[in-house]
Amino acid sequence: MFARYIIRVPQLHRGLATHAGPITAVPAALHLKSGQSFYGKSFGAPRSIFGETVFSTSITSYTESMTDPSYRGQILVFTSPMIGNYGVPSNTAPFDSQDVGVVLESQNIQAAAIIVGDVAEKFSHYTAVESLAAWCKRNNIPGVTGVDTRAITTLLRDQGTTLGRVAIGADTALPAPNAAEYWDPSKENLVDQVSTKTPYVLNPTGSVKIAVLDFGAKANILRSLVRRDAAVTVFPWNYDFNAVRDQYDGLFLTNGPGDPAHCMEAALKLRRTLAEWDKPIFGICMGHQIIGMAAGLDAYRMTFGNRGHNQPVLALASAGSIKAGRVYVTSQNHQYALKLQDPFPQGWEPFFINCNDSSVEESIWGVQFHPESAGGPLDTIEVNVHRFVSDMEEAPQDIPVNITPRVAVAATA
Repeated sequence: MFARYIIRVPQLHRGLATHAGPITAVPAALHLKSGQSFYGKSFGAPRSIFGETVFSTSITSYTESMTDPSYRGQILVFTSPMIGNYGVPSNTAPFDSQDVGVVLESQNIQAAAIIVGDVAEKFSHYTAVESLAAWCKRNNIPGVTGVDTRAITTLLRDQGTTLGRVAIGADTALPAPNAAEYWDPSKENLVDQVSTKTPYVLNPTGSVKIAVLDFGAKANILRSLVRRDAAVTVFPWNYDFNAVRDQYDGLFLTNGPGDPAHCMEAALKLRRTLAEWDKPIFGICMGHQIIGMAAGLDAYRMTFGNRGHNQPVLALASAGSIKAGRVYVTSQNHQYALKLQDPFPQGWEPFFINCNDSSVEESIWGVQFHPESAGGPLDTIEVNVHRFVSDMEEAPQDIPVNITPRVAVAATA
């Protein structure tokens, strides 16, 4: 009898799954600037858009990926066969010592469109409040389902990230756009679009004071800091931190979308900070690239970047709980990287190397990957985020903290 009960529980659970409604027969297409077209069905918002077509190998956390500001302006192709099976949660959380106002990575969907092999018509999760299709429609984001995402991914891996056009409804019958018609989001300063416009404070009674330069911060980066009892002040990406730096115990530079060349203003201001200020500095993704540029390294565009929750990196040296020779599994989302050069700028050295493509990943801490996960593995959250906060907590208030500069660099993919 117990065996029969075990068998019936999943059947009952499937029977209670919420039906998202059938996907309508509205035609949809993805046109790539390189000439290929893929035809399927529309879900979400019934509108056509241009964007930069990229793929993610993540098999979970589609809601976190879609709300990550680093995907601004991008047509996101999920390689996982089915997307939407656990729905979408309510995206409201308190502002306190444990949370930062949202459950996901930002208030709204940041990707320009999503492409999936099979969008789920039923969803089931105890936190779900709506379906993926309904969420996309409410946020005015188009989606395409019923296409061969494996073929799209193979193309993007072979030819690199490619500009694209999502055509919905009657637009599907129109010819594919001419090459000159495609919009390239990397030509715009996407960081300026997603960064906060005015400073704000989280967890003001925290034990250490951290300034954050917001290049398009994922909420979980801020959440990871406040949960370690940090008082966090979030500044616009181009704010002159040098004017207020003596009020803070550390500086954090976040992730963000697009070409870091648009943020040279921030890199030049940071160069002065590096020369004159002797407290902990930590950069993630775009923030890591800004640190490298401030140190004298060049940033470049990778062929197709790294996007997924399963990127292995090898530690080249030991530092704290990091052990040389150990492989850490990391979450990554970046199109640009720092150029590996010999010699490195004086006083800097690479620290992690990507096991898949030999990209180097670790500055005064700076990492190309996302140690705070959301989604993804937790291999490095204590190694990186916890150590950053601990360095400030353990330092006497009147003695500057000295951290050996180490910079993460990504070589050609």
